[in-house]
Amino acid sequence: MTGSYENKYKANAESKLTKQKEIKQNNRLSVLSKYHLTIGPVDTAEFMNAASECKLSIIDKYLADGGNPNVCDELKRTALHRACLEGHSPAVQMLLEKGADINLNDQLGSRAIHWACRGGNLTVIEVLKNHGADVNVRDKLHSTPLHVATRTGHAIIVEYLLSCGAKINSRDREGDTALHDAVRLNRHKIVKLLVVAGADTKIKNHVSFPSLIVISVEVSMDVKK
Repeated sequence: MTGSYENKYKANAESKLTKQKEIKQNNRLSVLSKYHLTIGPVDTAEFMNAASECKLSIIDKYLADGGNPNVCDELKRTALHRACLEGHSPAVQMLLEKGADINLNDQLGSRAIHWACRGGNLTVIEVLKNHGADVNVRDKLHSTPLHVATRTGHAIIVEYLLSCGAKINSRDREGDTALHDAVRLNRHKIVKLLVVAGADTKIKNHVSFPSLIVISVEVSMDVKK
């Protein structure tokens, strides 16, 4: 009986030890997942996705292993472009500090600051500006960051760009200024911002007359009074 009891005790003890090891391993994997930690090499696809999802440890691992911070997808968008669009300022900061080129263009000539204006995160714009981003750079359609922020309706970004010296009357390939875009898209708050900041209401684009723009501006202003 004594031997049987001892064997049963040992079996129970071993079973408990095994369960404890399993729990420990599961807890470790849970922590790795929670904090986006990674082990082993990181491939390019994982790196690009990590930039979109702000998984800093994966970004850091990829770059620490000698990965190219300026690798791009089929549309020539880099990890920095993706992080800017998604509004991940910590990822943007890390990428810039580790060699990402702030001036790389995608297939349509958009730079990181264009993508950040689409994303609408002010902190990301500020990080880019602190690293020397040009607030008046143009893409292949001659659109400036101010055009992009206006079209996407990010009034706070428009205001910030203007405070940083964005050229308010810059015209794109169609001859449109940011004010033309704001009026056309019924961005009433941005219309007001631009007019108060001194936008020229008499500039005409390639298809409309100045008087139409003035009337449109006045109507837009009246709607929001």
